[in-house]
Amino acid sequence: MSLSINNQSLSLHAQRKLAEHTNEATRLVARLGSSARIENAADDPAGQAVVGRMRSQLTGMRQAMRSINDATSMLQVADSALSNITDNLQRLRELAVASGNGSYTDSDRDTLQAEANQILAQITQTGNGATFNGQAIFSPDATNGNEDKRKRAVLDSLKAGWLSAAEDMVQQYYGLQGDGVTLKINLDTTDGASGVLASVTGSTAPGSDVTLNVDMADFSDMSTPDGGTGPVYDDRVIAHEMVHAIMLRSTSFNFPQWFTEGTAELIHGADERLAGALAGGQTAQGIVDTITGGGFSYEGGYVASRYLHDQLKSMGVDGGMKGLMTYLSQHRSADLDTALNAVTGGQYQDIGDFMTDFAAHGASFIAGMDLTNADTGAIGGLDADGGPSRDARGVVPEAGFGTAAQPLRNFKVEYPNIGGQGEAIRRVQIQVGASAGDLVNMEFSAVNAGALGLADLDMHNTAVALLHIDDALASVTGQRVQVGAYSNRMDLAASNTQTASMNLEAARSRIEDVDYAGATVRLTRVQILQQAASAMLTQANGEPRAVLALLR
Repeated sequence: MSLSINNQSLSLHAQRKLAEHTNEATRLVARLGSSARIENAADDPAGQAVVGRMRSQLTGMRQAMRSINDATSMLQVADSALSNITDNLQRLRELAVASGNGSYTDSDRDTLQAEANQILAQITQTGNGATFNGQAIFSPDATNGNEDKRKRAVLDSLKAGWLSAAEDMVQQYYGLQGDGVTLKINLDTTDGASGVLASVTGSTAPGSDVTLNVDMADFSDMSTPDGGTGPVYDDRVIAHEMVHAIMLRSTSFNFPQWFTEGTAELIHGADERLAGALAGGQTAQGIVDTITGGGFSYEGGYVASRYLHDQLKSMGVDGGMKGLMTYLSQHRSADLDTALNAVTGGQYQDIGDFMTDFAAHGASFIAGMDLTNADTGAIGGLDADGGPSRDARGVVPEAGFGTAAQPLRNFKVEYPNIGGQGEAIRRVQIQVGASAGDLVNMEFSAVNAGALGLADLDMHNTAVALLHIDDALASVTGQRVQVGAYSNRMDLAASNTQTASMNLEAARSRIEDVDYAGATVRLTRVQILQQAASAMLTQANGEPRAVLALLR
């Protein structure tokens, strides 16, 4: 290699290496000082993009955690309000149970009603006043959704006692019971007012369901616990139809009309109907002749059934009509001819024998009936069997052995949809994660007195009051369960967000944070190389002096 002073290639090479080592040392010192491996995009373009997205996720998760904490606090306020409302409802239920005390007077019940009204006002204030950050938690809607109030009143009465009382009466006086099929309640059929008040449809086929059709045009007045006004209270209509429903599922139901309708009338008595027919110009013999001649009238069917019940007892048939009905139930294929011959030991060989007897003695039987006293003539009562007197309002007991949820022991009851609390709902959305879809939707129904169906709570009608209060308790309890479920979900969301945040932070650290051990090793190496390059630069810069030695 020739000596030259115009081109110092060795010095330039040493300078380049020294600059490289100095730049590397500068980068390493900056990383160690900031603890970040990526100081700018040039350090790691792909890594910088990944870290940027991770930082967005982490920032979102931190905010989501604050949202979750706020939601948890809101749910605590909601749970506290629901707890207070539950306590108030329990007190209301105490008052309703107290109202059922037979020793209480209407004045006593007025006192109970006064306290109940104050409790209802407090329930409304608590439900509507539960707020968080200035916003109501529960819907303030004071209506019970789009519920049909008239239908609600009928269903309340059916649940509160009409169905169960009728079932118990049929089993007690006729020995009949259903076979477990579904009894569907239909409130959407009508032939206009004062027509067919109610009816039963179905078949005797195994497993076939039965439908109880109630004409709302005739069940529109629910001013009393018995329904409507006397003497034909609505609970008597239901008792009549339940005889049909139970006979349909426990016998061949292949009987003359006077028998199917007459026995249904006999269960609750029809002295008023018979008295009205006689007052309207019909004669006792004419009523009898209608039935024996193959025709039909309700008063005639009632008299024929009651006369048959009386004759069966005189023939030694246990329970009279009950003995006949029990036979029909135990022999599902039997018709009335067969049953009469069997239970009377041949004294009535068929329907014809009974009709001959009824034709001869029916009018005198009617003449001997007491149609002026309060007793309705129902089977088991004073006039028919020498039992306690039962007037039009009391002939059907207030309730049977069933419950509101399952009023019948031998039928499954299916109620129609009459509307509900679907409209009275407030929806709250909580962001529980960093992504757009990380949402929890919460719903809060209205819990004021109106929305709970308690706005018209009447302590004078104990059965329905208890039913409404139990429904309200179930609604509030369900809402509280839902609030508890939301709270648990918030805890799960918080745990998930915390875990995801921790893992994401660790991943970001592995990409972005500097490895101090490795970086310090590299810095030491670079510093040594930097010192070596500086020494070599000194040596390279001294090479031109050799040229001066040649020139001396």
